Amino acid sequence: MTRDASILFSPFQLGDLVLNNRLVMAPLTRNRATKGTDAPNDLNARYYRQRASAGLIISEATQISQQGQGYIWTPGIYTEAQVAGWTKVTDAVHSAGGRIFIQLWHVGRVSHVSLQPGGAKPVAPSAIAANTKTYIESGFAETSEPRALSLEEIPGIIADYVKAAENAKRAGFDGVEIHGANGYLIDQFLKDGTNQRTDRYGQSIENRARFALEVTDAILTVWDKSRVGIRLSPVSPANNAIDNKPAATFGYLATQLSARKLAYIHVIEGATGGPRDNVPFDFLGLRKAFAGAYIANNDYTRDLAIDTLQKGQADLIAFGKLFIANPDLVERLRKNAPLNTPKQESFYGGGAEGYTDYPALDELKVP
Repeated sequence: MTRDASILFSPFQLGDLVLNNRLVMAPLTRNRATKGTDAPNDLNARYYRQRASAGLIISEATQISQQGQGYIWTPGIYTEAQVAGWTKVTDAVHSAGGRIFIQLWHVGRVSHVSLQPGGAKPVAPSAIAANTKTYIESGFAETSEPRALSLEEIPGIIADYVKAAENAKRAGFDGVEIHGANGYLIDQFLKDGTNQRTDRYGQSIENRARFALEVTDAILTVWDKSRVGIRLSPVSPANNAIDNKPAATFGYLATQLSARKLAYIHVIEGATGGPRDNVPFDFLGLRKAFAGAYIANNDYTRDLAIDTLQKGQADLIAFGKLFIANPDLVERLRKNAPLNTPKQESFYGGGAEGYTDYPALDELKVP
C-alpha cells in the first residue's frame, strides 16, 4: 500500500461535529493551574490556543472534586472560579477555530493526604496501596494509603461527575471525555488487581464495569451521546493497575459502551508512555466491538499514524508529547518538517518556559 499522508489531514465526522483533521491532542497533565484555586488562567488559555489546529483537543485531566485530585496545581471543574478559568480556555480555542473536550478525572487512590479534604486518606475500590508516586508541592512523593469506598459513598461520586459535566457545558466545552484509564478511579474499579470488592461492584466483569457504566449513564443525562467519549488503557500498568483477563474485561466494556452510542473510545495501546507490545492484546478486536470512533494513542509517529488510518485500524490518532513541543504539530506533520524536542524537565509545574515558548515553524523561518 502506498502511503498517502492526505488521510491524516482529511476532515472527520465525530458525532455531530466535523473535525478539520484526524489529529487529536491527547490530555496532558502540566500542573500549571492557578495556585490556591486550581483554576485555569491566561497562560493556560494561550497554551491551548496555540494548539487549536488539532482536529480535536482533549484537555488535561481535570478533577471533578477536591477528593478527585491527585497532583498539585492540576485544574478542577467544581468551583465557579474554575468554570470561569476554563471559559477563557474554550473561548481561546474556539476563536482559533478549534474544538475542545474536557477530560473528567477522579484519581482514586493515586493521591496524597496533603491534597485531600481535611488531610483524609484517598479513596479506592479496595484498600490497596498504589505503590507509585504523585506530585505535591515539595515534589514527587509516594502516594498515601487509600481506604475502600463504602456503597453509600458511590452515588455521591457519581453526582460529582454529573456536576462536573454540567460545569463543563457552562464553560463552553464541545464535549467531555471520561477518564477511565491509567490506573485512576474508574480503571481501579475495572481491573481485578485493584478491585477486591465482594459487593455488586466487585468480582465479576459485569460488577467491576458497573461503576464505569454508571458514571457514563449519569453524564449522558447532561450531554448528548455524540459529545461523550471515554479513555481506556486495557493493558497499561500505569499506577500499578493490572487486570488478569483484559480481553474479556475490556471487550465486555466496549460492547456496553457501544450500546450507549458514545462518540468514541480513546485507547492507550500498550503501556502508557512505554512499549506498545508490553502485553499481547487484540486492539483491532476492541475497535470492532465498539461502533463509534476509535482514537488510537501511544507512541505514534507520522508514518505509523498514516498507515493505521489507511488500514482502517483507527479513525483518529492522538499525539501527546509531540503536541507539548510543537504547537503547530498539524502543519509540521503536513509538511513533514522537523519537530521540536520536548523538554521533560519542564513538563510538570512552572510558567511559560517549556509551555508556551516552543517555536512554531514560521518563527524558525522554515519553509
